[in-house]
Formats: sequence, C-alpha cells, structure tokens
Amino acid sequence: MKIVAVTACPTGIAHTYMAADALVKAAAKHKVHIKVETQGAMGIENLLSEREIENADRVLIVSDIEIESPERFNRVEVVRLPIEEVLRNVDKVFIRHARG
Repeated sequence: MKIVAVTACPTGIAHTYMAADALVKAAAKHKVHIKVETQGAMGIENLLSEREIENADRVLIVSDIEIESPERFNRVEVVRLPIEEVLRNVDKVFIRHARG
C-alpha cells in the first residue's frame, strides 16, 4: 500500500511535525510506504508531486485548518483526519485507513 499525507496545524510548528513523524513511524511498523508533506511555519516541505498523489492508494489530510493547494487532491479520494486523532492513536488510524 502507498499512502501520501499532508499534515498542518494552526501554528505550523509542533503538531504539524509531530503528526508527520508519527505517520512515518507507524507506516514502517505496518509495512506501508508513505510520503508526508508538511505545511508548517517553514512553508511547504517535502512537496507531494502530482504523480505521487495519483499513484497513492490512499491520501490522508491530517489537519485542523485548510491546507494550501487542496485542488491537487480533487481527482483522488481523500481521508480527512484531525491532528489530535493521529497524535493520540496513530496505530488505530493505520488499521482503519491504511489497509488495502
């Protein structure tokens, strides 16, 4: 399974990067390939390409705010999750949303 994700929080500092880190660690544990774009105080980092988005089996938007350039995801199914859900129980998120 291939997942792409975007993480963003209102201040763009701690929770953005904590959620990204949690997703990457859980992906390895669940044997899932993941690339996470962060939209934080430093701007967009690890930008997802159009090809990565189109080739993903699942797209996760982990954010409590509107992300930048959401139109990139118009042609794919997106699962939207609050950051708190990922930070509290990332394994549950993977069991629910990252299984083929």
